[in-house]
Amino acid sequence: MRVIPSLYLPRRRVLQFGFGAVLASTTGFPAVSRADEPADMQDEDIFQFALNLEYMEAEYYLRGTTGKGIDDSDAGAEPGPVTGGKQVSFDTPAIGEFMREVAENELAHVRFYRKTLGDQAVSRPAIDFDAGFAAVAKAAGLGEDFDPFGNEMNFVLGGMLFEDVGVTAYAGAATVLKNKDFLAAAAGILAVEAYHMGMARSTLYRMGEQAWEAANAVSDARDKIDGPEDKDQGIRMDGKANIVPSTPDAIAFTRTPEEVLRIVYLTDQAGASKGGFYPNGMNGVIKST
Repeated sequence: MRVIPSLYLPRRRVLQFGFGAVLASTTGFPAVSRADEPADMQDEDIFQFALNLEYMEAEYYLRGTTGKGIDDSDAGAEPGPVTGGKQVSFDTPAIGEFMREVAENELAHVRFYRKTLGDQAVSRPAIDFDAGFAAVAKAAGLGEDFDPFGNEMNFVLGGMLFEDVGVTAYAGAATVLKNKDFLAAAAGILAVEAYHMGMARSTLYRMGEQAWEAANAVSDARDKIDGPEDKDQGIRMDGKANIVPSTPDAIAFTRTPEEVLRIVYLTDQAGASKGGFYPNGMNGVIKST
């Protein structure tokens, strides 16, 4: 991805008291802050939130394609440990190529955010793929022995879990960013994540019924914990392919930070600040459901 040069970092107000129901209804982002958060959210806070997600995606794809994760130079001053992950044996060369390209993209996103945020960039939080995917597998009924790094189908399935969430998170964030350079970057990254999502979902669809059922089970599990609204969509609906999850107007739907956190923390409890893939929680301002 092309990195935007010399993005400057003004402290722009993104969320504040007074936007009220208008902000909540038009953007999908929360209109008020909790007692443990500042009254006004900044563009940088949203980029820090995105960086936490990009760390996880980069670690997942790098470990699956190369056998090792992010270098220390890209992880921040006080990075948390990463548990789990190993190199995947790809039976289909094209899928291996796809996944290696995705890994490069996600690492580029990490570097972009770290460069853009400068000394405001958060370090990599602790990430636990073993515990996270064990909980996902249990919720989706995939079996106790499910290993996302065990074969290429499982690896793409694990990627779908992240990509669908990433697209909806960026779709929500793009409507509230105030700095035009930040907005342009978020829109560009949203497009890349959408390409990844389409690749993962279409690849799984071509794998046949076992992959359809597994992907739809993951979708159902996400939908149960992200909130009361029925947003998620599997890769097969009404007897036909559903590669592009969207509204009836073919518009990608949005998720709030709270909904995203519920999925990655694997909890439907309000006020949760850690769990699932982030055993110690995310770093930055936006970190509680």
